Amino acid sequence: MLSGRRLNLLDPSPLDIEIGDIAHGLARVARWNGQTVGEHPYSVAQHSLLVELIFSEMNPDATAGDCLAALLHDAPEYVVGDLISPFKAVIGAAYKGVEERLAHAVHLRFAIPKGSRPGRAKRIKTADTVAAFHEAVALAGFTEAEARRFFGAPAVPTERLGTHLVPWPTHAVQERFLARFAALEAALQSE
Repeated sequence: MLSGRRLNLLDPSPLDIEIGDIAHGLARVARWNGQTVGEHPYSVAQHSLLVELIFSEMNPDATAGDCLAALLHDAPEYVVGDLISPFKAVIGAAYKGVEERLAHAVHLRFAIPKGSRPGRAKRIKTADTVAAFHEAVALAGFTEAEARRFFGAPAVPTERLGTHLVPWPTHAVQERFLARFAALEAALQSE
């Protein structure tokens, strides 16, 4: 990692995880295998910001810990990349195990508490799916009908998402990701 940390993918230590490495990596990993419109790739960091925005919109009573978990829901991808869901399914349990161990280490590193209410992971997955619908239509060439078949009807209208569906330059998305992380971490510490 650029921070100088060396992360063991098979046995990740929370002590080897730095938010700067996560933001740097996620800002440079393209969603949709790079098959999106726009001058810049649509990054996993920008997707993570979108998911956290949708999660917050759909869960107004969410705690800062819940929102931080939503922001970092794809954090393992800073080292393993973003694989499309059908390919993840083909790879199976080995990939899922690595991803889960990394996610657990991230949660420990940033002291993300267990869900304030049961079902936080499911609610984050719902926000992730809503984000995928909007990304598919706005960025990846899907018609709304196609996106509905794959992702269902969106629970949050596009107009509430602002510029989150316009790919940002790498440095801008990295800065926004770090700023949102800092705000949520401060809120979590004051809870």
